[in-house]
Amino acid sequence: MMDDPCSAEDRPEANSSNPPSIDRISRLRSGLEYIGLAVTFLLATTMLLFLVADWYYTLSITGSPTAGWFISGFQGAGEWIDFYLGSDVFWLRTTWRSIATGVLIGVAAPVLGAFLIHRQMALIGETLAHAAFAGVAVGVLVVTASGSFGWITLHSGHLLYVAALVAVGVALGLQWLTSRTDSYGDVPIAIILSGSFAVGTLLIHWGRDFATITVDIEGFLFGSIAIVTPESARLMAILTIAVVAIVGVHYKQLLFITFDERAARVAGIQVDRYNVLLIILTAVVVVGAMQILGVILVAAMLVVPAATASLLAASFRETMYLSIIFGQLSVLGGLAIALSGQLPPGGSIVVVSIGWYLLAVIGSDRTLTGLSVH
Repeated sequence: MMDDPCSAEDRPEANSSNPPSIDRISRLRSGLEYIGLAVTFLLATTMLLFLVADWYYTLSITGSPTAGWFISGFQGAGEWIDFYLGSDVFWLRTTWRSIATGVLIGVAAPVLGAFLIHRQMALIGETLAHAAFAGVAVGVLVVTASGSFGWITLHSGHLLYVAALVAVGVALGLQWLTSRTDSYGDVPIAIILSGSFAVGTLLIHWGRDFATITVDIEGFLFGSIAIVTPESARLMAILTIAVVAIVGVHYKQLLFITFDERAARVAGIQVDRYNVLLIILTAVVVVGAMQILGVILVAAMLVVPAATASLLAASFRETMYLSIIFGQLSVLGGLAIALSGQLPPGGSIVVVSIGWYLLAVIGSDRTLTGLSVH
């Protein structure tokens, strides 16, 4: 009852009457998709191993030979890239941390985005990004207070952890507000979106005189490679593993409530519980992605790759696969432009992502609405 509602046309018996040429094209397309997923899996796994090695090498007093060899391999590859591109950034560990963070964002965000766009919740990412910005402001005050009052020692690397807690709290508040008011669905979202940003602006302005750390406001607004710390990179790694694992375990339930929430309630699925789960996962991924994409542009990574995939996919499962692939193409292309041209990574990634979307619009005769109501 909870199988993929859009995948019936993918079964061989449903296509038995297709001409051989169409079958060959379908098999070629499926093969290319699986190759893209395999490459993405290898790339994401490699980036995760790099972050683990980077963390272990940093902790070790004498240095770990294995971790050092692994990191040296990345730095050597970076020197080769710098030589051919005429740049001087790819040999740095900080650059590879940023690339690793971007690759992981390109996995986690599209996975959730595939559910959000088909539930007409595209603005949720933007709202939670503004909440995360307020969380950064709260984090500045918490870090300052932890030093002033002798609490548990915190530093600027913990800002995103505080921001994640604030974003999750706002997400739960948004869910509660939506269920308790008779307003149109986008009214609570608009209120939380503007209110969170207003609170963040006030807190940063108020705390500027006595805060012990300086926050790169422009970096958090528009994204910056410079604000990616080792702690925030490891946070994104943990979040990506958690998102993929949770979505994999609860895929059928999330799929059911996405396409027919009323039937899901009749079937005994705890719809409210899964709604809360989805919005919490979105909140923490938005916090992790904010450092690369920025508050202003982070929602695009949730929406655009999934929207692009929906124009080309024949089933929801294929939509998710293609979302991840387009997410990776957007992140890698955008980071390449940003690093080589010393441009903001957020804007570069979003422009590349929209480029893929426009190509999909040109090459497809299907609208996003067509798959959404299927």
